[in-house]
Amino acid sequence: MAGMADVSDLSGVQQDAGQLARFIANHPRLLVLTGAGVSTASGIPDYRDVKGQWKRPQPVTYQAFMGSELTRQRYWARSLVGWRTFGRATPGLAHEVLAGLEGQGLIELLVTQNVDGLHGAAGSREVVDLHGRLDVVRCMDCEIRFSRGQWQDALVELNPDWSALSALSAPDGDADLEAVDFSRFVIPPCPCCGSPMLKPDVVFYGESVPRERVQRALQALTRSRAMLVLGSSLMVYSGYRFTLAARDAGIPVAAVNQGVTRADDLFALKLTGDVGRTLRVAASLLQQ
Repeated sequence: MAGMADVSDLSGVQQDAGQLARFIANHPRLLVLTGAGVSTASGIPDYRDVKGQWKRPQPVTYQAFMGSELTRQRYWARSLVGWRTFGRATPGLAHEVLAGLEGQGLIELLVTQNVDGLHGAAGSREVVDLHGRLDVVRCMDCEIRFSRGQWQDALVELNPDWSALSALSAPDGDADLEAVDFSRFVIPPCPCCGSPMLKPDVVFYGESVPRERVQRALQALTRSRAMLVLGSSLMVYSGYRFTLAARDAGIPVAAVNQGVTRADDLFALKLTGDVGRTLRVAASLLQQ
């Protein structure tokens, strides 16, 4: 990446981007980890504030979802409303730039904590959806998987009055729908086995990330020259573990995140600007 412009006189986003461009140029094979801050520009809210604290009640746990019919009714009722926004989300600037960097051979693997599928939609190919995909529904009994769009049609067919409701979108694809009687909501049975135990094919709080996803990311880390964290506070261990692994392997880690992270003391470079704009300018500098 020789010939990059001197960025000592740049300020703001450009100065941050210059530092990031130099980091990438010096470590041109990256393991990239992305979080909710990468998708906020696509209209998907994030979970935490700049201090790393919850902005809202924590998402439903696996144990509560599996153990309570009323919890499942509440989840799917809110999801019916929220999917109208979540399902129409399109890739933002950060997704597009990362796809371009992969195309240039600069990214070994992209690991995302997001469940929106927007990295793939933007053109990234080497992606691990660490927490699964919200656009897939899974039967917990027969293990069939099918599209969330198909499931939305079934939800609306059995609950036509709910489709007229509106509420603010929430980060996990549902909506801030309250003060309604969720016990009236009808959950369709599995189209294959008739089971009532249908769940989005994502990792809920209290549920383990599939081992093969973790292993693929760790193996890619050993082939990488550095790690780049984008838009994640790393408060959840499923993502934080990779920064620990990088530290143990002597692999430098850089981050762009608007707020504190759990790994601030592990970073070789920490930038606090907008993820998409910082990436875009960094990518342009890499072309010089």
